[in-house]
Formats: sequence, structure tokens, C-alpha cells
Amino acid sequence: MITKIIDENSISVMPEDSDDLLNLRRIIKKNDKVIGDTTRVQKQDKDYSRPDKGERIKVRIALTVEKISLDDVLDRLRIGGTISESSNESVPHGSHHSFILKINDGITISKKKWTPIEKNLLVSSNSQVGFVLVAIDTGDCGIARLRGTHLEFIPNIYSGSGGKRYKTNFNIEKFFEQVQQAVSTVFKKGDSIVVFGPGETKKRFVNFIQKSQKYKVQVVEGIDSGGEDGIYIFTKSQTMKEIMSDSKLAKVSSIIDEIMLLANKKSTKFTMGFDETFNANQIGAVESLVFSDKAIQDNEQKMIDFLNDVESKGVKIYSVDSSTDIGLRVTGLGGIVSLLRYAIES
Repeated sequence: MITKIIDENSISVMPEDSDDLLNLRRIIKKNDKVIGDTTRVQKQDKDYSRPDKGERIKVRIALTVEKISLDDVLDRLRIGGTISESSNESVPHGSHHSFILKINDGITISKKKWTPIEKNLLVSSNSQVGFVLVAIDTGDCGIARLRGTHLEFIPNIYSGSGGKRYKTNFNIEKFFEQVQQAVSTVFKKGDSIVVFGPGETKKRFVNFIQKSQKYKVQVVEGIDSGGEDGIYIFTKSQTMKEIMSDSKLAKVSSIIDEIMLLANKKSTKFTMGFDETFNANQIGAVESLVFSDKAIQDNEQKMIDFLNDVESKGVKIYSVDSSTDIGLRVTGLGGIVSLLRYAIES
């Protein structure tokens, strides 16, 4: 999340991924003021103009928040309320309006007082490290950007190589140029590039892109698949945990593996599902918590209130979605799991 402090009460924000939208859902409260750009239909008073038609104009308005909710799982945030200020006199104050906030949309949030949890949610969004994953083979290449626990794929790139059986005029450098161009569309300042795949193609590609000397690149051995399949295999591998140990995905993966180990030992030092986790939080037993988009869908406001209460007790919280295998696993375990500081009686 890109943030800029305006004054002690107001902060401008721009969400960069679904995690940021979820954090804003937890930050924005009823009676906060949200300022942003929107469009309104201005009725035409001209002779012979149709009464049901109007000109759509761009307006900057301030809303006093009355209701906030996530739309389409975690892809959009709907903020509804009454207009308290506007840049166009034709927009009446006191009328109702809704912002539909999407990734890369900017708004300013104004509060009478920011709580430590709200400020921490903004800081944690800024501290996430990005990785561009490249699974390359002679025939095709899969590319995805990993930020936090969310994977954003771009379509596979195919080289047009005919394989060993066929003699072609295949030029692998043209293929590498295509891949490099695709990488540049998702790469952001501070990202690391991780390259893997079968054979020696990955090393040849790394040598090719390092000519530009603007990327931090790491080659990974042991992932013998290219394309989108290679990306999924890498994110489930032990290698991922080792080379990306500080990433949120690696930490979440380790938590899930530990929970599975505890379950096999019939230990009670973990929880699965909302009720178990809620009860453990009530006695301050939760150490770290992972939840998926399914948990939000089931009861949004109840879950938001619960997450904020958990975080106020110093618990590490991680969100996951269906873009990774780990997100699907958490959904299959009831949408929410936690590791406990100590075993509790069921």
C-alpha cells in the first residue's frame, strides 16, 4: 500500500493488492471521512434534452462513512455514506453515495484519532517484499508476481520451438526478449526475480537479462517444470521456504505444516475453524493466525471485528486466498487456523 501522511488526522492511501484492500476494510470505520474522486450524472436542462439522460462528470467528494463492505471476495471495497463536501455545487450535500475502491485507486482517510492497530496495518502493508517468479523452459514460460501471500499470474509465453525432433530456425534470444518484456510489466522497484525450470534454459535466460544490470536475480535448482505448473510446484516446495524465508508465503506455509504435524500427533496446541479459534483468543492463547477469503465471506463484519481484537493482543495475522495452494488448504480446514502458545482442552 502506498501511503502519504497529510496531517495528524488524514492519510492518503493507494492499495496495491487484495491484502491492502482487506487492511483498509479493517481500518475504515463508521463516521470516518473518506475523500476521493468519483463520477456523478448531471441532469441536462437544455431544450429538447431527454429527462432520463445526463452528462457524467468527475467530482471530488468527501463521504461520512456509514457502511463498508468487501465486494467480489477481496477484489473491491465498497464505501457508502453521505456526502459532506464536494468540488461541484450541483452535487448536493447530505445525499448518499458509494465509492467502489479497487487496486491502484487512491483515497484519503480522515479520522478523529488513529489507533495503533490502524497505523500498524498501514505499516505492515508497506513492508511486504515482492518476488517475480519465472518458470522457464525451451517451449514456454510462466510468470507470476508474489506479494504477501497473493500470486498474480500473467498468461504463459510460448517460444514456438519445435522441439528436438524438428529442425527449425528457432531463435531463443527472441523468446528471452519476450519473457523479459513480460517480466518488466509486473516488476516493481525493490522486487527480486526468482528463475527456475528444467535444464539449462533458466541460466541462459538469467545471463541474458543481467546484461541490463537492473534486476536482482536468483536461480533455483530442483524445479523441473516450466510454465504455470512450475510456479505452483515452486510455491509448494521446501526450496521456496529456504530462499524466501522472510516472505509471508513461506511463513504461512511453515505454520500450516506445523499444524498438520500437531494434528498427526493429536496435540491440542492449534485450532481449526472460527469457533475454536475464537475461544482460544478469548483466553489469550493464540500465537499466530491464518485465514482465507472463505472466512470473510461467511460473516464479514463478525470476522473483521474478530481480527482486530486478535491483533490488539499482539498476534501475528496472515491472510491467504485461492491464488495459492496454501490458500486452498486453509479454506479446506474451515477458513481459519491458528497456532497456540500452549495446549488447551477441547
